[in-house]
Amino acid sequence: MPVSWAVVGGSGFVGSAVLRALDAAGIEACSVVAPRFATDAETVPELLAEAARTDHGALQSALRGHDVVVNAAGLATPSAPAGTELLGANALLPVVIARAAAAAGVRRVIQLSSASVQGRTHVLDETATVRPFSAYSRSKALGEQALAAMDTAQLPVVILRATSVQGPDRGTTTSLGKLAASPFASVAAPGTAHSPITSVDALADLVLMIGRHRSEVPRIVLQPWEGLTVRSALQAAGGRPRLLPAVLCRIAVGTGFVVSSLLGGRLDAQVRRTELLWFGQDQVPGWAAAQGLVPQPRVQDVLAHVGGNRGSRAG
Repeated sequence: MPVSWAVVGGSGFVGSAVLRALDAAGIEACSVVAPRFATDAETVPELLAEAARTDHGALQSALRGHDVVVNAAGLATPSAPAGTELLGANALLPVVIARAAAAAGVRRVIQLSSASVQGRTHVLDETATVRPFSAYSRSKALGEQALAAMDTAQLPVVILRATSVQGPDRGTTTSLGKLAASPFASVAAPGTAHSPITSVDALADLVLMIGRHRSEVPRIVLQPWEGLTVRSALQAAGGRPRLLPAVLCRIAVGTGFVVSSLLGGRLDAQVRRTELLWFGQDQVPGWAAAQGLVPQPRVQDVLAHVGGNRGSRAG
């Protein structure tokens, strides 16, 4: 039986990759423009109440006739300051989409979330436990919690937690390539910690696998590790990272968070980015690995492309 997909936010970085993967698989799909919301709701009850008051008629019509809906919309800016637009895009919009999808008779919704909701936990997992540390991660965590609190018995909602997603044309990937080539390229010794960076195409492939999976899918799915360490990630981008004493790196990170707290948390995202660069973050194999649904690793090629382009420009 033919299956039709709708991708909310299909013109964005992740959404366009999902549409490409669907097209390559011969699956009918359309892109749906995400409505823009702003909210000052900061609790799950407040968010659910506002979503119930929000007219989703146009969105419901756009989703009707589709079997799978992917929400790839939102503000993917880890260093963004707190605000009503951030909450509207990352917390309220997922709930409105789920409500509209349920009313439209959709069979499965895949919500693109972020592993950053678990913050500085040593090992990322697929539990509902969240430890957000920034305005961005708090907004994504609130969206997850609101979806979990909804009555979705007739509409399975899968929350896909993406790790640090990279792509050839993404600014964060370009910045990583520049860092790899700079004198500041470094990792905490011995440099063998797992790097949580992944490729956008692998993420799109996983979205496709989840949407096509015939059996029940757990509520939270973590994007699998793509095999790079903190050291090999920078090397893949053409860098020669120095090994720094781990104890000094931990002191520097701790000091950075203290300074950030004195500034109202304004530097949390930047300090956390440095911590991930030096120490990485481990993760459980998760549901995808248990099901044999691990996409082909591609992030090393993405980083090599960035490094190659940099070398070409320099030449």
